[in-house]
Amino acid sequence: MVVDEFARRLGIDRWKVKDGARQAYDSARGLVLVEPQTFMNNSGVPIRLIASWYRVPPENMLVVYDDMDIPFGKLRLRASGGHGGHNGMRSVVATMDENFARLRIGVGRPDHESIDHVLTPFTPDQRERLPEIVAAATDGVMCWYERGIEAAMQFANTWENPEQS
Repeated sequence: MVVDEFARRLGIDRWKVKDGARQAYDSARGLVLVEPQTFMNNSGVPIRLIASWYRVPPENMLVVYDDMDIPFGKLRLRASGGHGGHNGMRSVVATMDENFARLRIGVGRPDHESIDHVLTPFTPDQRERLPEIVAAATDGVMCWYERGIEAAMQFANTWENPEQS
C-alpha cells in the first residue's frame, strides 16, 4: 500500500510484471519501484534481479515491510541491519547484504498463530486507522527520497499515530 501511494504521489502509473515482481521504472528520476510477487520467503530474488538490471546498489535502496514485532501503526526506519527474524527480510539480506535502508510498519503481534495474522484482513478498527498510517509511512519514504536517511529516520521514528497517543 505504501509503495502504491508513493507511486501515486509521484505520478508513476506504468507498471509491468517481470522477474517475479510488479515493477515500475521512472527514468527521469532514476527511480525503480518493486513489489515482489513471489512467496515472501523468496522476495530477495526479484529484488536482486531488478536491482542488478537497473544497477541500483543496496545503499540506494529502501525496503518497506510489515513487522509483527512493532505495535500496530508504529514506524521504524533504519539505515541498515539484519533481518530481525522476518523471513522476507532474511531473503533480501541473503541476496543483497545488510547495507540498505528499511522502513518497518508495525502490525502488532497476534494472540494466535503468526501465519494466520499476516494473512488475515485488518480489523474494522485497524482499517479505520490504516489511511493515516499508510500516509505517514509514505511521507517517510518521500522524506528518504528527497532529503536522505537521517531526515527520514527523524520523521518516521518519532511519528505518533494520534490513535496511539
